[in-house]
Amino acid sequence: MHGVDQNPGSGGWPTVRHFNKETGYGGAAYQQKTSSAMCDELGPKNDYMQQYVEEFGGTSLCNVNKTDKGCTDKQKEFIEKWSVKGAEEFQKQLDRLTGMLEKQSSSMKPEALTWAKQRVGIFKQLTKRISTAKTEL
Repeated sequence: MHGVDQNPGSGGWPTVRHFNKETGYGGAAYQQKTSSAMCDELGPKNDYMQQYVEEFGGTSLCNVNKTDKGCTDKQKEFIEKWSVKGAEEFQKQLDRLTGMLEKQSSSMKPEALTWAKQRVGIFKQLTKRISTAKTEL
């Protein structure tokens, strides 16, 4: 693909790869977290597939309006803490986190990077919720 060898099947099947700006056309392979078979590790009995999609997709399944599904306990606590604050405070934190991700993302540990991206998503949702509520008034 675009002159870059994808090396399909490398490491066995199934082959799971992700493609984003950082990986370019070559993509990057999923790095297993356990010694289980890939289909078991990424299967429905574990959360690794969701974590993988969220980490490398820069997204989250957590919805600030419906935290009962898709949100971790950590995210729920964060949403609860910040829900009482205003749009100005959300924007300050959003700007701070976005700047941090732009400057330091390559030196951050994967867990810290994922959590920073999740917080950005939460702040964006909280900001949108406030602006929607104002529009409805």
